[in-house]
Amino acid sequence: MKVASLSFRTRSGRARLYQLALAAALVALAAGAAVTTRENLAARQIRSGFGFLAEPAGFDIGEGPVPFTPQDSYLWAFLAGLGNTLRVAAVGIVLATLLGTVVGLGRLSRNALARWLSTAYVEVLRNVPLVVQLLAWYVSITELLPDAASPLQLAPHVYLSKSGLAYPTPVWARGWALALGALPLGLGAAWALLRWARARRERTGHTPQVRWAALLLLVALPAAGWALGGAPRALDVPEVTAFNVAGGGGVTPEFLSLLLGLVGFTAAYIAEIVRSGVLAVPHGQTEAAAALGLTRRQALRLVLLPQALRVIVPPLTSQFLNLTKNSSLAVVIGYPDLVSIANTAINQNGQALECIVLIMAVYLFVNLLTALGMGVYNRRVALVER
Repeated sequence: MKVASLSFRTRSGRARLYQLALAAALVALAAGAAVTTRENLAARQIRSGFGFLAEPAGFDIGEGPVPFTPQDSYLWAFLAGLGNTLRVAAVGIVLATLLGTVVGLGRLSRNALARWLSTAYVEVLRNVPLVVQLLAWYVSITELLPDAASPLQLAPHVYLSKSGLAYPTPVWARGWALALGALPLGLGAAWALLRWARARRERTGHTPQVRWAALLLLVALPAAGWALGGAPRALDVPEVTAFNVAGGGGVTPEFLSLLLGLVGFTAAYIAEIVRSGVLAVPHGQTEAAAALGLTRRQALRLVLLPQALRVIVPPLTSQFLNLTKNSSLAVVIGYPDLVSIANTAINQNGQALECIVLIMAVYLFVNLLTALGMGVYNRRVALVER
């Protein structure tokens, strides 16, 4: 095995020595800062370390996918806050991508009204600070909507009021568990079928029509699990009482405000990315699609969007990361995300340094994981130059 040279006589050796010296200087600087910080904290009799994570938190968290009580530890509180952050980020990324794609294509529409509305959407929402939009949504929901005793009915058993959005949820039963367990099988079977069709098209030039079969597999396997579990149909339906809306599932005004603000703001940027991606496709591709007799919609779906997707994935990844980081602004409207939970912990135990380190580490990990996944996807769809 060839050993790297560390000699000043060669250019590569000097480069390695400089890098080692820089790394050693950074490690020494970090160690010095850690020692100084520890001494200053001890001199001011401020407790340090992460031992507080095992202590009872003593406060409550009003909502989230992770159940929490005041007797649970600070560590569990941080996990509950992380669950809330991931919940709003995951839903926001999906909705912002869909809305941004529609608005981006609207800016390229031949219909003047659609083009003007899309342009106005982008120019207004992209240039208004996100924190202002969050406050505007929060004030609109909590002040302009009717009380919970007389909510707006958006659909059968779906109510919107100052208390948030209430909707029916299925009563948990064995059939739902089997359907949920069969969903990955359906996804895997549909993916395998589509992959087989693609391989055959590349090998023979013939494209098997398997889209409906893949969709059927995706739906049929969870449906079979639901049927084997006794086909449960019971729903927990919200009902309007004299004082509020009781029963069913729901989300709070804080979650709604944060989600609407993040989706609206990020979709404006995604719209510009989609528009620029479509415009980046050479005009000859559009003319070739027209020469083949494709309609504008077919050309967009079969020719332009598949090629645009290959250039918009990197900037799209940046917007996904921004949306996740911007969710930390939830603290201004009282949504219990990771930052809000950390602020409460700091006010109670005074260990600001440790809590901030936890926040930084969590956001770094989540964003690196997102960038890694999008990077893998980008390598799969990117153009391969020969």
